[in-house]
Amino acid sequence: MSELKIKIQIDNILEVESGESANGEWSKVSFIGSEVDSEYPKDIGFEIFGQEKVDKFLQYNKVGDEVEVSFNLQSREYNGKIYTTAQAWKVWNLQTTASAAPAEVGEPEGEQDDLPF
Repeated sequence: MSELKIKIQIDNILEVESGESANGEWSKVSFIGSEVDSEYPKDIGFEIFGQEKVDKFLQYNKVGDEVEVSFNLQSREYNGKIYTTAQAWKVWNLQTTASAAPAEVGEPEGEQDDLPF
């Protein structure tokens, strides 16, 4: 599957959810945004999973920000119904100034050097 990306404006950031499973502690945050460059914008919900990624997302993003989201779709069947989740792995704040760091929730794709030379 090719990379999925979309530009949205964050409309709502839900409360952080956390718990414990057989594999240890977990946390996730969900957020909802509406498409930016669309004649008929649709609302889309995303999830970010993992404490470090959740913290980074919340540090650099707020309601009203325009962001570009790279995500994967994941579906699963449960009791005869199919559930699909859009799992964000990178959120790039389009309004970030040069003095602020980008709001990537995943690992950087390469070394970035901010030196002027």
